[in-house]
This record gives sequence, structure tokens and C-alpha cells, in this order.
Amino acid sequence: MQEAVLYAPQQVQELISTGEVVLVDVRDRKDFEAGHLPGAVNMPDIFTYLAETTPEGLKALQDKFADLFSDYGLDGQKTAIIYEDALHTRYGGSCRGYWILRYLGYPKVGILDGGLRAWKQAGGLLTTETTTPVRTAFPVSIRSGLMATYEDVLEALDDRNVRLLDNRDRVEWLAESSSPYGVDFAPRKGRIPGAVWIEWYDFMKVTEGQAAFRSKDEILALAASRGLSPDDDIIIYCFKGARAANTYVALSDAGFHKLRIYMGSWNEWSRKPELPIEDGIPKAAAPLLKN
Repeated sequence: MQEAVLYAPQQVQELISTGEVVLVDVRDRKDFEAGHLPGAVNMPDIFTYLAETTPEGLKALQDKFADLFSDYGLDGQKTAIIYEDALHTRYGGSCRGYWILRYLGYPKVGILDGGLRAWKQAGGLLTTETTTPVRTAFPVSIRSGLMATYEDVLEALDDRNVRLLDNRDRVEWLAESSSPYGVDFAPRKGRIPGAVWIEWYDFMKVTEGQAAFRSKDEILALAASRGLSPDDDIIIYCFKGARAANTYVALSDAGFHKLRIYMGSWNEWSRKPELPIEDGIPKAAAPLLKN
């Protein structure tokens, strides 16, 4: 990984002073208009986009975001800093933006550590003024090794060398709800067979409403409790790849280096009736349910 992923508010302020940064706010338009970092642009699509991992789906994702990032002036020289309200409030939206940029091959990208809340706590100013960037040519260099398709996941079901990590909310894992958008938003409830589960919140600790990733040792211990180690080949999934991206950042920072995100996640998997699912209470989860 690149050296810096999480940028403290002071570091972001220093980047702003250089003029060599594009601040990308992933929140809803109404929240953005109520107040955002000076010079920031708004891209809620980073959070809302539902990807498919067919060849056509991947091409659509690549084209859409390359075009949006071109509109916002990302030319390969400026550093992109992605932010949301806080790391635990928008289902991993800022981390999803970070991962999409890395998948597209963008060389300079980071996340505002602690999001807008940390920025305000550090005395950072907000504005309601809008910025109109100069469109540029976004440099695309796809890093296919970061992406898992539904076919990759299907093959992994019979491959003991690949581990599947589900980090959705508890009700989704237990097949009580199909998604964060509603109990029956997706056509099927359940999980991908053979996956282990760590709820995405568990990779963070929240103090006075502010979230931060746990320490490397804590993350290693949490992963080890599910039989995962830094050398494992791991595919992470959630509902649409946002919470998975949050976990991707946490595990990467702890030294895991063979990580892929199944970007289609449960939204895509559940809509293909030929793909297997497991529902009910998983036997492997029995000890966890007592906690």
C-alpha cells in the first residue's frame, strides 16, 4: 500500500494550502450544501452506486467514475482526499471512495481520518460556497487484483486457499434482513456459504461519537478469532462494497496484503438465483450469538 491512507485534519489543512488537493465529500447533496470543507466537491455516487461484476458491469463502473473524477479535476498529480461525517456513520462511504480510486489506479488518494466531525473538532472551517473544478483527463490504470467478481467468489467456494469474509450487520448475517435499505430490498436473505463473519463496526472503537480504527494488535486478534491471518487470500463482501471497503482499510493497515473486495456483494449475489446461499443460524456463529 501507499504510505499514507488516513490523513489527520492538520495534514488535510496543509494539503489545502498547497492547492494540490481535491476534497471529495460523499454525503448527500443536502448535507453537503449545509456545510462542507472549503473547496470540496460533492460525489454521493461513491456511496450510492450499486455495482455489478459482469464484464459489462465492471466497464460501466470504470467509465462512470473515471468520468466523474475527470469532472472534478483529478489529473494524477493532485491528491484526492475522501471524507464523510465519520468513519462509522455512512456505512464506509469514504473508504469506498478510497478503494474505487485505488482500483482505478489513481496514485494519490487518502481518507480524512475521523471525517467531518474530526475536522470540526480540530477547529476546521466549513463553507456553503460551491467550487467548479476544471475538467481534466483522469488517468485510468485498472488494478484488477483488488476486485473479486461473482465468478471469483463462486470459484472460491471450492478453494480452501481463499477465505470469504462477510462484514454486514448482524441481522443480514443471520438472514433476518436482506440489506440496510430494508428487510426485503434484495430478493433473498442469507450469506455466501463458507464465509466467516466480523461485523464492520468491530474494527472501530467509538469515543464520544467519534470513531477510529482499532490498533493493529486489536485487529490482528479480532481477525485471528475467525481464523484469519495476514497471509490469507481474503475476499471481503457486504451489501454493496462500502462496509467491505471500511474493513479493507482496517485490515490493510494491520498488515493484510491479499485482500479483494467483491464489489457486487450481496446486492448482486442475491439477485442471481443460480448462486448458492446459506440461511438460518450458522453453526459456526453459535459461540458468537452468546455475546
